Amino acid sequence: MAASGGTKAVVAALAANLTIAVFKFIAWAVTASSSMLAEAIHSVADSGNQVLLLVGGKKARREADEQHPFGYGRERYVYSFIVSIVLFSVGGLFALYEAWQKFKDPHGIEGRWWWVPLAVLIGAIIAESLSFRTAIIESNHVRGKQSWSKFIRTAKAPELPVILLEDLGALVGLVLALCGVSLTLITGNGVFDALGTACIGVLLVLIAIVLAMETKSLLLGESATAEHVAAISDAITHDGDKLIHLKTLHLGPEEILVAAKVSVTDQSTGEHIAATINAIEIRIREAVQLKCVIYIEPDIFVASPNANLEK
Repeated sequence: MAASGGTKAVVAALAANLTIAVFKFIAWAVTASSSMLAEAIHSVADSGNQVLLLVGGKKARREADEQHPFGYGRERYVYSFIVSIVLFSVGGLFALYEAWQKFKDPHGIEGRWWWVPLAVLIGAIIAESLSFRTAIIESNHVRGKQSWSKFIRTAKAPELPVILLEDLGALVGLVLALCGVSLTLITGNGVFDALGTACIGVLLVLIAIVLAMETKSLLLGESATAEHVAAISDAITHDGDKLIHLKTLHLGPEEILVAAKVSVTDQSTGEHIAATINAIEIRIREAVQLKCVIYIEPDIFVASPNANLEK
């Protein structure tokens, strides 16, 4: 559900941004508005980011091989991190540079095409709103009762949080551009256009930083969610088996590594231990609807605090 929903949201955002980018460039060409140029580059950056997310999703589906025995699921995290870099550099820093140039030489929006930026921005707001709506609907399928901020912080599939933040940033940026262009048309003072451009740049830089921080955590390796860890623990101990300690790691958004040490008695035979491990693996796979790579180590429980820890 998360993978298909994320792909649907990415494709919707890509279609919207490609269309919007063309009209923004046209508006910039006939008015020389720096806000329009910043927004056009913003849409180009977003479109490139969505292509990167689709490429990352495709590459992540490759089967495990000798060099990558746990598969390529984390490619989705790598490409999401690249997205944050592109958004920061191409989107945010370019907008700040363009704002600086406009501050040095402010000029109003003149000529018979003055209405074009307003029409483009209003149309872009409508298109981005539809894209944002799709991202919200698809996110709600997997968000559950989490708040939006917690969902973005804890989501293991990166596509939906990335698209949510990009679409939110795009909508706010369009409103800022609309304010800057409108005030420039009313007053004839190009400083307002430059201010709108600067605000867009700051907004994109902040969103890129948030994305980079969240994706970095996924790249480093996050454990399964608290709900999944609890379900795994319950599955292990369901038939009276004692859990000594448990470690989990996301190998990709829909795949986790489970490493557990369970207690056996000193009278247990090899056959009994093997049957116990097999039963535990079955219960874990039934309890967690994710692809699981499971390693169970039997040990004899000792009450000493550090006696059973891995060395």
